Amino acid sequence: MDVGRWPMISGCGRASHDVICVATSSSSFSSTASKPQKRTVIVAVSIRMYSLARTTVARSSITTTARGLAAGRTRFVAGSAASVHTLPDLPYAYDALEPHISAEIMKLHHTKHHQTYVNGLNAAEESYGKATTTQQKIALQSALKFNGGGHVNHSFFWKILAPASSGGGQLADGPLKAAIEKDFGSVDAFKKQFNATTAAIQGSGWGWLGYNKDRKKLEIVTTANQDPLLAPHVPIIGVDIWEHAFYLQYKNVKPDYLAAIWNVVNFKQAETHFRDATK
Repeated sequence: MDVGRWPMISGCGRASHDVICVATSSSSFSSTASKPQKRTVIVAVSIRMYSLARTTVARSSITTTARGLAAGRTRFVAGSAASVHTLPDLPYAYDALEPHISAEIMKLHHTKHHQTYVNGLNAAEESYGKATTTQQKIALQSALKFNGGGHVNHSFFWKILAPASSGGGQLADGPLKAAIEKDFGSVDAFKKQFNATTAAIQGSGWGWLGYNKDRKKLEIVTTANQDPLLAPHVPIIGVDIWEHAFYLQYKNVKPDYLAAIWNVVNFKQAETHFRDATK
């Protein structure tokens, strides 16, 4: 690929949990352009695994596809102030996790709830791109955090589940299992502690098995609402404890949902997350 097609980073700075980089590129996207017309690209990259992007490109018909870890699919449309996030496909059928998670729950959760976060994120980013004052931008932070977190968390969640017929629920011997036994005593003790901690969340939120990069160990962490798991933790396993994830099947009995979900946890994917986190 012609390196001249990529913009030149001119500077970066940190704002809250984001790193903001400013780049310039020629209108022809070619290093050989005789009279390049510079345009500015602003990219916000969240710490560790989460990314939200803002792109402003003038007079162009080029569409670029960008990938973010566990962030689903995002199209950056030139000539638009907003990136367009889209609902990622599930890697299995809606009924593939039954009887542990019903097809009705999976379809509603994916096509309605996750889609709502995608729509909300796109709207918030478009409004942010049109904001002309600092106050207007500050006012949008809550919507960006909530909908952006919802999109990122759910994109991660779908991949950490797998049908039992495809190995869901099976934790093989390896680095992750050894680390769980080291940090929690046993796999059963880990699950018991994880379930108790996650069930105790007041209201809605997420339960996480995260790898603490600073302490070099696995830890159970919870986050409220749609807040993602951020540094120093790297998410290994994440469980949605919002009622829309289980109520149609398990009513208000969170412990039953949490006990059942281990039958479809994709430990192979979790192992990959752990290996990447400990490199």
